[in-house]
Amino acid sequence: MKQMTGWLKLILIALVCVLLIIGGYLAYVVIQYDRIPDNIALACENQQAGSLLHGEEYTAATYNIGFGAYGPSYSFFMDTGTMLDGTDVVGKYGKAESKESVLHNTDGAIGLLRTLDPDFALVQEVDTDATRSYHIDQMERIVQAMPDYGYTFALNFHSAWLHYPLHDPHGKTEAGLLTLGRYRMEDCVRRSYPVDEAFPTRFFDLDRCFSVQRIPVDNGKELVLINSHMSAYDKGGLIRTRQFDMLNSIASEEYRNGNYVIIGGDFNHALGSDVAEAFPTEQRFPEWVFILTNDDLTPGLRIVDADNAMEVATCRTADIPYEKGVNFMTVIDGFIVSENVTAQAVNIETEFAFSDHQPVLMRFRLK
Repeated sequence: MKQMTGWLKLILIALVCVLLIIGGYLAYVVIQYDRIPDNIALACENQQAGSLLHGEEYTAATYNIGFGAYGPSYSFFMDTGTMLDGTDVVGKYGKAESKESVLHNTDGAIGLLRTLDPDFALVQEVDTDATRSYHIDQMERIVQAMPDYGYTFALNFHSAWLHYPLHDPHGKTEAGLLTLGRYRMEDCVRRSYPVDEAFPTRFFDLDRCFSVQRIPVDNGKELVLINSHMSAYDKGGLIRTRQFDMLNSIASEEYRNGNYVIIGGDFNHALGSDVAEAFPTEQRFPEWVFILTNDDLTPGLRIVDADNAMEVATCRTADIPYEKGVNFMTVIDGFIVSENVTAQAVNIETEFAFSDHQPVLMRFRLK
C-alpha cells in the first residue's frame, strides 16, 4: 500500500508539472501577443529618384512567395480540404521541409521577379527571421538581388513561439509585405486591417495589414500604390468584409482627391465569378474561397482581369502536395485600379515551382 501511495504521489507530481508547463506556455503566448498599431510610418530604404509621367507605360508585379516553403511537394498544417469522393485532407508541415528548400524556393522567386523586371514589385509572405523558414532573411536576399529599387517593409506577422503542430512546430515568426519601386516612394505608411481576435485564431493568423506608398506624378498628382494581404482563415468571410470596407474607403477617397490608385497583392478572394471554378480539379470548392466582383468595389475602382485568367491560376490548395488537375486552383492574386488608370495584366505560369502562388504582371498607364 505504501509503495502504491508513493507511485500515486509521483504521478500526481508529474501531472502537476505538466499542467504548470502547459499553463506557463499558454501564459507566455498570451503575454507575447501584441497587435501592431495602425498608421505606422514606413521608411523607404535605398530611396530612388524621379517621378512618374502620365501617359507613359509602367509595369507592376505582385507575388506571394509563401515564405519560401511551398515547393510542389509541400502542404501546410492549417490548410484543410475535401476531395470529390468526400475524403477529408489536411496539410502536413508547420515549417518548410528544409533550409535547402527555403533557399531554393526563395532564390527561384527572386529569379522570377528579376526576369519580369517590373517598375514596382509587391511581395507578400516575406520572412525576415522565422523558425518556419530556418531564419533565412528573405527580405535581405531580395533587396540585395534588386539593388536599383527603393523598398519598404510592413510587418504583418510577429508571433511568439508557436509549438504547433506538435510534430513540426511553426515556431517564432517575423514576416511582412515588401514593396519595391524604381521611382521615389514618399509618405509610406502601414495600415492595420481588422482581424479575428477570437481565441486561438489570433495567435496563428497574421496581423493583417496593407502598406501605402505614394509616388509623385509629373502632373502634380500621386500614384497611391497599395500592397495588400487579406485574411484567409475567416469562416463566413465576416473579417474580410470589414477589411474590404476599410480598403474601399481609403482607395475611393484617394481617387476622389484626384490621385491614381493601384492595389496589388493576395486578396484571398477569387477575382471574379468566372475564374472561381475555371480549372480542372479533384477537390471540392474550398470553404475559404469567397468571390470578389466589381460590384463589391466602390465606384471608380475595378478589378484588372488578367488576359489569361481562365488558363493560368495564381493559387493552388496547400492541403495536399501539388499535382496538376488534382489540387483546386483559382485566381486570388492580382490588381485593383482606379478608373484613371488603364491596365492590362497576365498571370505568369510557373507550375507552382517556388510557391503555392504564381506572380501577376500588370502594364499600366496613368491617364
